[in-house]
Amino acid sequence: MGVLDLFDLSGKVAIVTGGGDGLGRSLAMALGEAGSDVVICSRKLNKCEETARGVEALGVRALPLQCDLTKDKDVDRLVHETIKQFKRIDILVNNAGRTWGANPEDISMEDWQKVIDLNISGTFRISQRVGREMIKQKQGKIINISSYAGLRGTDPDYLNAIPYNASKGAIHALTKDLATKWSKYNIHVNCMAPGWFHSKMSKWTYDNWREKVFSRLLIKRFGEEDDFKGVVVFLASKASDFMTGQILSVDGGLTAW
Repeated sequence: MGVLDLFDLSGKVAIVTGGGDGLGRSLAMALGEAGSDVVICSRKLNKCEETARGVEALGVRALPLQCDLTKDKDVDRLVHETIKQFKRIDILVNNAGRTWGANPEDISMEDWQKVIDLNISGTFRISQRVGREMIKQKQGKIINISSYAGLRGTDPDYLNAIPYNASKGAIHALTKDLATKWSKYNIHVNCMAPGWFHSKMSKWTYDNWREKVFSRLLIKRFGEEDDFKGVVVFLASKASDFMTGQILSVDGGLTAW
């Protein structure tokens, strides 16, 4: 097999959670560019529909669906509709998440729980449902999107969000344990841990603290879309068939030292 063939996703079916905008939209577009059909889901259907139009313009199929990952019935419907339309699920990208900023001593348990319910429980809920289909198929790729914040403490000046950081650390453990439990079904579970990328969420940090962030980066800039597109295609494709349970940091060298 030629090296470029290893990255070809033609005929595959992917689900991207939180795929309506931001990083999720870019991930969905990257998979579509590589040839995969893509199911785009988030709580805002209109955003999913916008992304779906962009994916379809690449010459593959797209299905936009509203889904709240904290609700069993929404996730069950998502999996049912995907199987109904595409007959299989080859790739799951767990991108949906939320954050909440506050000093650890001040954050309410209600706000803590909102982050945990989506970032950890929501990720497991859909991984479990999709995993059942992948077990039947005897193959699949699950890609969790975490953060460098799950690997270390973060500067409170520009990332004071302990529920988010704790949830991303939990995603790393979830990645490794699911990989261990499901390897016998030929299901590969890996994780991409981004650093600082240009987005609506990071704009305030870039505008107010970029020099301090740059002081920790070996590559002195925020990441762009092209910096992670190849990584998600790699993890979704045959090119990563000898990898599972791994965390790939895409962070400009932030966690190298």
